[in-house]
Amino acid sequence: MTVTAAYATRAQEYAELLGTLEATTPADRRRIETWADGADGPLLDLGCGPGHWTAHLASLGHDVHGVDPVEEFVAIARRRYPEVRYHLGALEGLRRRRDSYGGILAWYSLIHLPPAEVPGALAVLHGALRPTGTLLLGFFDGPRHEEFDHAVAPARFWPSGEMVTLLEQAGFERLEVEHRQDPGARPHAAIAARRC
Repeated sequence: MTVTAAYATRAQEYAELLGTLEATTPADRRRIETWADGADGPLLDLGCGPGHWTAHLASLGHDVHGVDPVEEFVAIARRRYPEVRYHLGALEGLRRRRDSYGGILAWYSLIHLPPAEVPGALAVLHGALRPTGTLLLGFFDGPRHEEFDHAVAPARFWPSGEMVTLLEQAGFERLEVEHRQDPGARPHAAIAARRC
């Protein structure tokens, strides 16, 4: 089963358990809000899932829309937040959106990619940003990149230093790296980077 199909079969369950702002941590809210406030131009929430981050940023006055490859997630997001823009789409669709965004939020959006595909994904994100646009990337932090059994589909830990190197090779400048381990959760990392 593909990752998209796996999320499709559990989209409603995921939305009920994790798809609300109340299910997020205050630290994540601060991180995403601060990043969005510093972005210049329209924002994209890539892999928006049930749409809660997109809607939150829209409620703060940002020009933002959400994109997800899972049709069921897009339907849930549109139903919950009819005033916000959501579209069915995937990373590859950004190849046609060069220099379009002031900021891209990729919050746990790349965690299911095989390691060989991550450099290409970062290059696509780089191209979709405007010059000096920013990316905020959230992922599972670990001492080495390795697969683990995620609740929906296999995911990967990535060492943040290795992810920074890949971002720099894709043409980004690292702005900030955050590490955190919340009780009962896997280690987390967030990297803010600017298109050079």
